[in-house]
Amino acid sequence: MRSTVLPLFLLLLASALPLAAAMQGPPKPAPIPPPPDVAAAPKDAEVTASGLASKVLTKGTGTTKPGATDMVTVHYTGWTTDGKMFDSSYARNAPNTFPLDRVIKGWGEGVQLMTAGEKRRLWIPEALAYKGQPGRPAGMLVFEIELIEFFAPPTTPPADVAAVPADALRTASGLAYKVIKKGTGAEHPKKSSRVTVHYSGWQTNGQLFDSSVMRGQPASFGLSEVIEGWTEGVQLMVVGEKTRFWIPEKLAYKGQGGAPSGMLVFDVELLSYRD
Repeated sequence: MRSTVLPLFLLLLASALPLAAAMQGPPKPAPIPPPPDVAAAPKDAEVTASGLASKVLTKGTGTTKPGATDMVTVHYTGWTTDGKMFDSSYARNAPNTFPLDRVIKGWGEGVQLMTAGEKRRLWIPEALAYKGQPGRPAGMLVFEIELIEFFAPPTTPPADVAAVPADALRTASGLAYKVIKKGTGAEHPKKSSRVTVHYSGWQTNGQLFDSSVMRGQPASFGLSEVIEGWTEGVQLMVVGEKTRFWIPEKLAYKGQGGAPSGMLVFDVELLSYRD
């Protein structure tokens, strides 16, 4: 979505997740104390045929569960059985979003047992974790996971990707948009703001050409550095909001060689911004 088109990054490998955020290189988070049963699964834990053990800590509010290829947004902390924390989105105060079929097997199986809003502790045997991979936590791993939300992967385009729907709003420039999820903020970014977002972009034939969601890593940039449709559109948003934009070519890449052509459709979630 920059003026020079971004490449579609390769998906992170299963061996790297759910440590996706740790690969971004932030300062090491302060340790979170381990649960008292970190050394071994308790007798009241549920055990699946694969050997995965789990225990519900907080019941969810939903009724449906993620599918094997869904995108999930989670908060989590992971420990080895000696109580050492090796990763935590809670410590970073930033939940992670990633494809459920690109994580270690224990995560893929365990999160599919959950409903939105649920918090569960998993005891993942090494055979379902990193299997002795160098540089990865060894042995059985213990995770506390909170499933915030889940949704279909952006490889499945929106139903209205081909044309602007009748209920979309339009600006004077020709930008069309529709709020998918209301935000919690009250203020709007300015043209001079630096924003952090999750996004996915499609051409009108449904072809996905870029997605921070699929990479499991939000993007940060100045609003003055991106295509005109983004500069205008994101200024309409508040933090926590998710909006779908239909950006005409004149506000996108304007026929620039090597860039996606025609009208582009973006789903954008504004995570934060600073002036």
